[in-house]
Amino acid sequence: MNTDHLLQRAKALKLHGLMAHWDEIAQAPWAEELITWEEMERSHRSLERRLYQAKLGRFKPLAQFDWDWPKKCDREGIEELMKLYFIKKHINVILSGPNGVGKSMIASNIAHQATLQGHTVLFTTAGHLLNELASQDGDNALRRRLKYYVQPELLVIDEVGYLSYSNRHADLLFEIVSRRYQEKSTLVTTNKPFNEWREIFPNVNAKLKLILLPSEN
Repeated sequence: MNTDHLLQRAKALKLHGLMAHWDEIAQAPWAEELITWEEMERSHRSLERRLYQAKLGRFKPLAQFDWDWPKKCDREGIEELMKLYFIKKHINVILSGPNGVGKSMIASNIAHQATLQGHTVLFTTAGHLLNELASQDGDNALRRRLKYYVQPELLVIDEVGYLSYSNRHADLLFEIVSRRYQEKSTLVTTNKPFNEWREIFPNVNAKLKLILLPSEN
C-alpha cells in the first residue's frame, strides 16, 4: 500500500482525525477503502449540488435529437461543442435558428454535459434574467444579482428574441456578457439573426455584437 499517496488523499479531503492518528492507521486494510468512500460521496454530493444550481429542468437527451430536422443543422459543430473546449477557452456561443428546431434542447444538453464534467453552470431564459435584474430594488441588490449571473463558468441564456425589451434591459444584458467576456463562457439561443436584434433591444449597444458575434455558431 502506498501510504504517502493515501496521506495526500486524506489531506485533500481534510480528514484531520485520520491525519492526527496516521502512524496508527496508515497500514490498516480499511484506511484506503474509507478514503475512497469519502471521495466518492463528496463527488456525488458535489454533482448533485451543481445540477441543482444549474436549474436545467427536464430535457430530452441529445441521443433523441432528430438530426434530419432541421436540414441545415450543423451536427459536427454541435458535437464539437459537446466536447466543451469552448468553455476552457472562455469562448461565447450563439445557437441561432427558427422556432421549434431544438436550440433549447441542444443548449440543455451542452449545459448538462458541462455540469457532469465539473463545471459550474446556470441555465436561464432571457426573459427571466432581464426581468429579474430590472426589478432589483437598489444598487446593492442589483450588484448581488449581477454577481449571481457572472459567477458560473457557463451561463446559458435561452430564448433571446421571443420578447421585446427596453433600453434598460439591453444595458443589463450587455453588462452581464461584458463582465463575463474572456473570463467565462456564455451560450445564447435565439430565433433571430443579430442584425434583427434591434427589434428586440431598441438602440442595442454595438459593443454587444463585438463580444458575442466573433464566436457565433
